[in-house]
Amino acid sequence: MKACILDYQSLCPEDLNMQDLWGQKVSGESIEWCLHESTPAALTAQRIQGQHIILSNKVVIDAEMLADNPQLRCIIILATGTNNVDLNAAKALNIPVCNIVGYSTESVVQQTFAMMLALKSQLIPFTQTVTQGDWCKSQFFGLHSHQINEISGTTLGIIGYGSIGKRVKIVAEAFGMNVLVAESLSGVSSSGRTPLDSLYQCADVISIHSPLTPESNNLVTQASFRKMKPSAILLNMGRGGIVNEQDLAAALKNHTISGAATDVLSQEPPSPEHILLDETIPNLLIMPHTAWASRQARQQLLDQVVEILQSLATSSIKNCVNLN
Repeated sequence: MKACILDYQSLCPEDLNMQDLWGQKVSGESIEWCLHESTPAALTAQRIQGQHIILSNKVVIDAEMLADNPQLRCIIILATGTNNVDLNAAKALNIPVCNIVGYSTESVVQQTFAMMLALKSQLIPFTQTVTQGDWCKSQFFGLHSHQINEISGTTLGIIGYGSIGKRVKIVAEAFGMNVLVAESLSGVSSSGRTPLDSLYQCADVISIHSPLTPESNNLVTQASFRKMKPSAILLNMGRGGIVNEQDLAAALKNHTISGAATDVLSQEPPSPEHILLDETIPNLLIMPHTAWASRQARQQLLDQVVEILQSLATSSIKNCVNLN
């Protein structure tokens, strides 16, 4: 049986235990693995030809490619989001598509609070004052050149209340924060949730953990920032397209809000001209889409891949998203 990983290097596999994956069999049949560090769009069709199992993180697999490969037995997406595979076409061809779920919750939550605390404690500006020699010139033992604010007693607003959002709430409450959870963006009624406009007005920190959907696309705009407190900070741990990046840059430059941090951008990797890479934007932290990628999370991802492969010989394929 042939299987290929189209963007193997996206797993940063050097520190992972791969033995269970390489030794896995399907219905007693050994797997012949083909690894591609990355796959440009022009080579995707060629590389999946004749394969029985495809593993892809972000490489797009469209309806035509699926139709041209009737031998496919399974597609495993090495992430939770499934927008890179045509699920309807795969269903019509009876090709199961599986994703990975719940593997990165602790990793994303950890980075959420790392970014929140970095902004509230002014870690980067303080580090810069030390490396620039300002502390050496201080008349006192400490250099209080930037305002530090505690998160205890402040209000956190969470947009997107899946496993990550729920875990963020627990950790926030342990820090002594009050927590508001936004109403579902899909319009499903949920008791105890806060209307989005009220959340914008009340929250000191707003943390986004929603997938990119038609409802969440371009959700946070100039109108949203105007409703927020001038002291508010925004964290985007979901997808870049949820926040209007031009409006975010303007909100920070105009001090409409006090700070922001994002792990995601609408274009990844970004061009050097990306609007949020402007060094004149104040109080903005950007991480290169790494919140999901702790070593432990990536190992859990691989462990789920093994479980999916094991389930292919059963009547219930693990994490199948497109077949009833």
